[in-house]
Amino acid sequence: MTARTPASRELVEELADLAVAVAREAAVLVRTRARGTVVVADTKTSAIDVVTEADRATEALVRERILARRPDDAILGEEGDDVAGTTGVRWVVDPIDGTVNFLYGIPQYAVSLAAEVDGEAVAGVVVDVAKDVVYVARPGPDGATVALRDGTPISVGEPRPLGERLIGTGFSYVTDVKVVQAAAVGALLPRIRDVRRLGSCALDLCHVAEGLLDGYVEEGVNLWDHAAGGLVARAAGARTETGRGAGGLTLLLCAPSHGFDDLRAATHEAGFWAE
Repeated sequence: MTARTPASRELVEELADLAVAVAREAAVLVRTRARGTVVVADTKTSAIDVVTEADRATEALVRERILARRPDDAILGEEGDDVAGTTGVRWVVDPIDGTVNFLYGIPQYAVSLAAEVDGEAVAGVVVDVAKDVVYVARPGPDGATVALRDGTPISVGEPRPLGERLIGTGFSYVTDVKVVQAAAVGALLPRIRDVRRLGSCALDLCHVAEGLLDGYVEEGVNLWDHAAGGLVARAAGARTETGRGAGGLTLLLCAPSHGFDDLRAATHEAGFWAE
Protein backbone atom coordinates (compact mmCIF):
# COMPACT_ATOMS: atom_id res chain seq x y z
CA MET A 1 0.00 0.00 0.00
CA THR A 2 1.40 3.42 -0.95
CA ALA A 3 1.72 5.94 1.86
CA ARG A 4 -0.24 9.15 1.42
CA THR A 5 1.89 12.23 0.79
CA PRO A 6 1.01 14.91 3.38
CA ALA A 7 -0.50 18.11 2.04
CA SER A 8 1.99 20.96 1.85
CA ARG A 9 1.92 23.61 4.57
CA GLU A 10 1.36 26.27 1.91
CA LEU A 11 -1.70 24.48 0.52
CA VAL A 12 -3.26 23.95 3.94
CA GLU A 13 -2.67 27.60 4.87
CA GLU A 14 -4.33 28.66 1.62
CA LEU A 15 -7.32 26.41 2.28
CA ALA A 16 -7.64 27.60 5.87
CA ASP A 17 -7.55 31.26 4.86
CA LEU A 18 -10.19 30.70 2.21
CA ALA A 19 -12.38 28.69 4.59
CA VAL A 20 -12.30 31.46 7.20
CA ALA A 21 -13.11 34.19 4.69
CA VAL A 22 -15.98 32.28 3.08
CA ALA A 23 -17.47 31.04 6.36
CA ARG A 24 -17.43 34.56 7.78
CA GLU A 25 -19.21 35.93 4.73
CA ALA A 26 -21.74 33.10 4.85
CA ALA A 27 -22.40 33.82 8.53
CA VAL A 28 -23.22 37.43 7.68
CA LEU A 29 -25.80 36.21 5.18
CA VAL A 30 -27.35 33.82 7.72
CA ARG A 31 -27.42 36.56 10.35
CA THR A 32 -29.18 38.87 7.91
CA ARG A 33 -31.74 36.22 7.02
CA ALA A 34 -32.39 35.54 10.70
CA ARG A 35 -33.64 39.13 11.11
CA GLY A 36 -36.42 38.56 8.57
CA THR A 37 -39.05 35.88 8.07
CA VAL A 38 -37.52 32.41 7.91
CA VAL A 39 -39.13 30.45 5.07
CA VAL A 40 -39.21 26.64 5.04
CA ALA A 41 -38.34 25.52 1.52
CA ASP A 42 -38.57 21.73 1.84
CA THR A 43 -38.23 18.71 4.12
CA LYS A 44 -35.75 15.82 3.98
CA THR A 45 -35.83 12.64 6.06
CA SER A 46 -39.18 13.47 7.66
CA ALA A 47 -41.74 16.25 7.99
CA ILE A 48 -39.77 17.74 10.91
CA ASP A 49 -36.40 17.71 9.11
CA VAL A 50 -36.64 21.08 7.39
CA VAL A 51 -34.64 23.04 4.85
CA THR A 52 -35.00 26.81 4.76
CA GLU A 53 -34.45 29.21 1.90
CA ALA A 54 -31.56 30.60 3.94
CA ASP A 55 -29.87 27.15 3.95
CA ARG A 56 -29.99 27.08 0.17
CA ALA A 57 -28.91 30.67 -0.32
CA THR A 58 -25.99 30.27 2.08
CA GLU A 59 -24.71 27.09 0.47
CA ALA A 60 -25.01 28.69 -2.97
CA LEU A 61 -22.87 31.57 -1.73
CA VAL A 62 -20.24 29.21 -0.29
CA ARG A 63 -20.05 27.21 -3.50
CA GLU A 64 -19.78 30.35 -5.62
CA ARG A 65 -16.97 31.83 -3.53
CA ILE A 66 -14.95 28.61 -3.36
CA LEU A 67 -15.24 27.74 -7.03
CA ALA A 68 -14.34 31.30 -8.02
CA ARG A 69 -11.00 30.85 -6.26
CA ARG A 70 -10.47 27.11 -6.78
CA PRO A 71 -12.64 25.99 -9.73
CA ASP A 72 -11.24 22.45 -9.91
CA ASP A 73 -11.93 21.45 -6.29
CA ALA A 74 -14.70 19.07 -5.27
CA ILE A 75 -17.59 20.16 -3.04
CA LEU A 76 -19.86 18.08 -0.81
CA GLY A 77 -22.74 20.09 0.63
CA GLU A 78 -25.85 19.30 2.61
CA GLU A 79 -28.22 21.17 0.32
CA GLY A 80 -26.69 20.95 -3.16
CA ASP A 81 -25.37 18.46 -5.68
CA ASP A 82 -21.94 16.96 -5.15
CA VAL A 83 -19.33 18.56 -7.42
CA ALA A 84 -16.45 16.39 -8.58
CA GLY A 85 -12.94 17.80 -8.67
CA THR A 86 -9.47 17.03 -9.98
CA THR A 87 -7.16 18.61 -7.36
CA GLY A 88 -7.54 16.16 -4.47
CA VAL A 89 -9.19 18.94 -2.43
CA ARG A 90 -12.80 18.58 -1.34
CA TRP A 91 -14.85 21.11 0.60
CA VAL A 92 -17.51 19.85 3.02
CA VAL A 93 -20.26 22.40 3.65
CA ASP A 94 -23.09 22.69 6.14
CA PRO A 95 -24.62 26.11 5.49
CA ILE A 96 -26.69 26.16 8.69
CA ASP A 97 -25.98 23.44 11.23
CA GLY A 98 -28.88 23.73 13.64
CA THR A 99 -31.59 24.63 11.15
CA VAL A 100 -34.46 23.97 13.58
CA ASN A 101 -32.87 26.36 16.10
CA PHE A 102 -32.54 28.90 13.28
CA LEU A 103 -36.19 28.38 12.34
CA TYR A 104 -37.35 28.97 15.91
CA GLY A 105 -35.02 31.88 16.61
CA ILE A 106 -32.94 29.94 19.15
CA PRO A 107 -29.40 31.41 18.96
CA GLN A 108 -27.48 28.15 18.56
CA TYR A 109 -26.65 27.48 14.91
CA ALA A 110 -23.53 27.63 12.81
CA VAL A 111 -21.90 27.77 9.41
CA SER A 112 -19.56 24.79 9.09
CA LEU A 113 -16.89 24.48 6.39
CA ALA A 114 -14.04 21.98 6.16
CA ALA A 115 -11.35 21.37 3.57
CA GLU A 116 -10.09 17.84 2.88
CA VAL A 117 -6.99 16.83 0.96
CA ASP A 118 -7.09 13.27 -0.39
CA GLY A 119 -9.93 12.44 2.00
CA GLU A 120 -8.34 13.85 5.16
CA ALA A 121 -9.66 17.00 6.83
CA VAL A 122 -6.83 19.55 7.06
CA ALA A 123 -8.65 22.81 7.87
CA GLY A 124 -12.02 23.63 9.34
CA VAL A 125 -14.11 26.60 10.39
CA VAL A 126 -17.27 26.72 12.50
CA VAL A 127 -18.90 30.13 12.93
CA ASP A 128 -21.36 30.52 15.79
CA VAL A 129 -23.60 32.86 13.83
CA ALA A 130 -25.68 34.38 16.61
CA LYS A 131 -22.68 35.04 18.88
CA ASP A 132 -20.26 35.91 16.04
CA VAL A 133 -17.64 33.50 17.43
CA VAL A 134 -15.25 31.77 15.02
CA TYR A 135 -13.69 28.38 15.75
CA VAL A 136 -10.84 27.38 13.45
CA ALA A 137 -8.58 24.35 13.01
CA ARG A 138 -5.49 25.25 11.01
CA PRO A 139 -1.69 24.87 11.05
CA GLY A 140 0.05 26.50 13.99
CA PRO A 141 3.57 27.93 14.15
CA ASP A 142 5.17 24.46 14.15
CA GLY A 143 2.93 23.15 11.38
CA ALA A 144 0.76 21.01 13.68
CA THR A 145 -2.99 21.65 13.57
CA VAL A 146 -4.19 23.94 16.35
CA ALA A 147 -7.68 24.85 17.55
CA LEU A 148 -8.56 28.52 17.92
CA ARG A 149 -11.54 30.47 19.22
CA ASP A 150 -11.49 33.99 17.81
CA GLY A 151 -7.76 33.57 17.31
CA THR A 152 -6.99 32.31 20.82
CA PRO A 153 -5.86 28.69 21.33
CA ILE A 154 -8.36 26.41 23.06
CA SER A 155 -8.08 22.95 24.58
CA VAL A 156 -10.35 20.31 26.07
CA GLY A 157 -11.30 20.34 29.73
CA GLU A 158 -9.40 18.74 32.58
CA PRO A 159 -9.90 15.04 33.44
CA ARG A 160 -12.82 14.28 35.73
CA PRO A 161 -14.65 11.12 36.80
CA LEU A 162 -17.34 9.80 34.47
CA GLY A 163 -20.02 10.66 37.02
CA GLU A 164 -19.03 14.34 36.87
CA ARG A 165 -19.05 14.76 33.10
CA LEU A 166 -21.52 16.87 31.12
CA ILE A 167 -22.28 15.17 27.80
CA GLY A 168 -23.86 16.67 24.71
CA THR A 169 -26.19 14.67 22.50
CA GLY A 170 -28.75 14.97 19.73
CA PHE A 171 -31.68 13.11 18.26
CA SER A 172 -32.58 11.85 14.81
CA TYR A 173 -35.53 13.16 12.83
CA VAL A 174 -36.54 9.53 12.21
CA THR A 175 -39.03 8.49 14.91
CA ASP A 176 -37.92 4.87 15.24
CA VAL A 177 -34.31 5.93 15.69
CA LYS A 178 -35.32 8.62 18.17
CA VAL A 179 -36.98 6.01 20.37
CA VAL A 180 -33.76 3.97 20.46
CA GLN A 181 -31.72 7.08 21.23
CA ALA A 182 -34.02 8.13 24.06
CA ALA A 183 -33.62 4.74 25.72
CA ALA A 184 -29.84 4.96 25.40
CA VAL A 185 -29.74 8.45 26.88
CA GLY A 186 -31.92 7.24 29.74
CA ALA A 187 -29.48 4.42 30.45
CA LEU A 188 -26.45 6.72 30.31
CA LEU A 189 -27.89 9.56 32.37
CA PRO A 190 -27.52 7.94 35.84
CA ARG A 191 -23.80 7.39 35.14
CA ILE A 192 -22.87 10.99 34.26
CA ARG A 193 -23.47 14.49 35.60
CA ASP A 194 -26.11 15.40 33.02
CA VAL A 195 -26.84 15.71 29.29
CA ARG A 196 -27.35 18.73 27.08
CA ARG A 197 -29.22 18.75 23.76
CA LEU A 198 -28.29 22.09 22.21
CA GLY A 199 -29.19 21.40 18.58
CA SER A 200 -25.97 21.90 16.58
CA CYS A 201 -23.48 19.07 16.18
CA ALA A 202 -20.77 21.42 14.89
CA LEU A 203 -21.06 23.75 17.87
CA ASP A 204 -21.28 20.88 20.36
CA LEU A 205 -17.97 19.56 19.03
CA CYS A 206 -16.44 23.01 19.43
CA HIS A 207 -17.78 23.11 22.99
CA VAL A 208 -15.91 19.86 23.68
CA ALA A 209 -12.84 21.52 22.16
CA GLU A 210 -13.04 24.46 24.57
CA GLY A 211 -14.00 22.44 27.65
CA LEU A 212 -17.66 23.46 27.95
CA LEU A 213 -18.73 19.85 27.37
CA ASP A 214 -16.92 16.70 28.48
CA GLY A 215 -18.10 14.66 25.51
CA TYR A 216 -20.64 14.31 22.76
CA VAL A 217 -22.54 11.35 21.31
CA GLU A 218 -25.18 11.34 18.58
CA GLU A 219 -26.60 8.92 16.03
CA GLY A 220 -27.77 10.20 12.67
CA VAL A 221 -24.91 12.54 11.82
CA ASN A 222 -23.58 13.22 8.33
CA LEU A 223 -20.06 14.22 7.34
CA TRP A 224 -21.03 17.86 6.84
CA ASP A 225 -22.27 17.97 10.44
CA HIS A 226 -18.91 17.09 11.95
CA ALA A 227 -16.10 17.51 9.37
CA ALA A 228 -15.07 20.95 10.61
CA GLY A 229 -16.11 20.68 14.26
CA GLY A 230 -14.52 17.26 14.60
CA LEU A 231 -11.21 18.62 13.34
CA VAL A 232 -11.41 21.54 15.79
CA ALA A 233 -12.07 19.06 18.63
CA ARG A 234 -9.18 16.78 17.65
CA ALA A 235 -6.82 19.74 17.36
CA ALA A 236 -7.84 20.75 20.89
CA GLY A 237 -7.02 17.33 22.35
CA ALA A 238 -10.14 15.26 21.73
CA ARG A 239 -10.70 11.98 19.90
CA THR A 240 -13.57 11.23 17.56
CA GLU A 241 -14.97 7.93 16.33
CA THR A 242 -17.81 7.08 13.98
CA GLY A 243 -19.61 3.75 13.78
CA ARG A 244 -23.02 2.18 13.39
CA GLY A 245 -25.58 3.28 15.93
CA ALA A 246 -28.23 1.04 17.46
CA GLY A 247 -30.84 2.63 15.21
CA GLY A 248 -28.87 1.76 12.07
CA LEU A 249 -27.48 5.22 11.30
CA THR A 250 -23.99 6.67 11.66
CA LEU A 251 -23.05 7.43 15.25
CA LEU A 252 -20.40 9.95 16.32
CA LEU A 253 -18.57 9.95 19.65
CA CYS A 254 -16.25 12.76 20.69
CA ALA A 255 -14.46 13.23 24.00
CA PRO A 256 -11.13 14.44 25.35
CA SER A 257 -8.45 11.82 24.70
CA HIS A 258 -7.90 11.35 28.42
CA GLY A 259 -11.54 10.36 28.97
CA PHE A 260 -12.47 8.83 25.64
CA ASP A 261 -12.20 5.12 26.42
CA ASP A 262 -14.42 5.05 29.50
CA LEU A 263 -17.07 7.22 27.82
CA ARG A 264 -16.95 4.93 24.83
CA ALA A 265 -17.50 1.92 27.10
CA ALA A 266 -20.36 3.68 28.90
CA THR A 267 -22.13 4.56 25.64
CA HIS A 268 -21.78 0.95 24.47
CA GLU A 269 -23.26 -0.33 27.72
CA ALA A 270 -26.09 2.22 27.50
CA GLY A 271 -27.11 0.97 24.05
CA PHE A 272 -25.98 3.74 21.71
CA TRP A 273 -23.97 1.44 19.44
CA ALA A 274 -25.07 -1.45 17.26
CA GLU A 275 -23.94 -4.82 18.62
